[in-house]
Amino acid sequence: MKISKKAQSIPSSVTLEISAKVKQLKSEGKSIIGFTAGEPNFNTPDYIVDSAKEALDNGVTKYTPVAGMPELKEAIVKKFKVDNNLDYDPSQIIVSNGAKSSLFHAIYCLVDEGDEVILPAPFWFTYEEQIKICGGKPVIVQTKPENGYKITPEELDNAITDKTVTLILNSPSNPTGAIYTEEELKALAEVVERRGITVISDEIYEKLVYDNVKHVSIATLSPYMKENTIVINGVSKTYAMTGWRIGYLAAPKALAAAINRVQGHTTSNACSFAQYASITALSGGEDIIESMRLEFDNRRKYMCDLLDDMGVSYIKPQGAFYLFIDISKFIGKSFNGRVIDGSVSFASILTENGVALIPGLPFHADNFVRVSYAVSMDDIKEGFKRIKEFISKLK
Repeated sequence: MKISKKAQSIPSSVTLEISAKVKQLKSEGKSIIGFTAGEPNFNTPDYIVDSAKEALDNGVTKYTPVAGMPELKEAIVKKFKVDNNLDYDPSQIIVSNGAKSSLFHAIYCLVDEGDEVILPAPFWFTYEEQIKICGGKPVIVQTKPENGYKITPEELDNAITDKTVTLILNSPSNPTGAIYTEEELKALAEVVERRGITVISDEIYEKLVYDNVKHVSIATLSPYMKENTIVINGVSKTYAMTGWRIGYLAAPKALAAAINRVQGHTTSNACSFAQYASITALSGGEDIIESMRLEFDNRRKYMCDLLDDMGVSYIKPQGAFYLFIDISKFIGKSFNGRVIDGSVSFASILTENGVALIPGLPFHADNFVRVSYAVSMDDIKEGFKRIKEFISKLK
């Protein structure tokens, strides 16, 4: 059977590969602490689950409009107004099967064959592959530690060509946890407007911020940015609803209409009763959200203290639920005769020694590994004990 060149060119997800390896080792009776999760370890709050049960009991099991239930779109419009001071019409909102789906449809409707998309690295590896699937060319800009691993206006300006269509901005960031300040965003917005490009702003972690840092959407900064930014969000991270697969975006009307047409031929509507539950999620539960955020913050601080005690460098996150750990001083060392030549070998050998994490290579940061603190405190304690023992044995 022939497999298309496009499909063959797309690598499998490194996260899923490592997850499969963890399952295999566990099936062999080995103890593995996993720090790979890109999802909260909390259960979805009861008030949301109960809402879904009510929807099922009431027969909310049919097709909905492709772009989402009107009631959910109204709830999203209200959320953007209250949380972000952004005014949208329901026609500008598209509900999807997760934020990943929203991202893909946005890229597909913006990018023609050969168009360029700017990606500040480190970045979530799915961005790069979605751009390629859509026929675009990722233009990777390596950010610097002295700038907090955030793209500067000068770097952005230098990366733009006559083929540039859009910049993908992720704040708070996966994997670094970096957050762009309002002043930094204004400086980037000036370049975006002057050069006449657009922005895809992935704000899925907006509620998970720490140290009194404020999340700001670049779409709020000027009329131009409002009309030339696609804001991506969803309920997965904030409400511990990863498996419910509800994402959404806000876009200019013409682009939203195009995305609606494309989605009508790909996924169609998102799950009906999950949409119903998402209306409930967006309409309350602030105390529950805050309690989860505070627990993430406690874990974040605890992990940072452990790494400080171990003398291991890392990027201190201001948002999301990941720590990006610098392993550069371990590269070239060996464990039981096996040489560590980068993040992949570091992660592979460590997995076999009881701890699973994500190598930095697919994020375009091979001197780093990513650990998630969306895991229990018991797992953090045991996992970091094993990491410390592993590091002590490197020669």
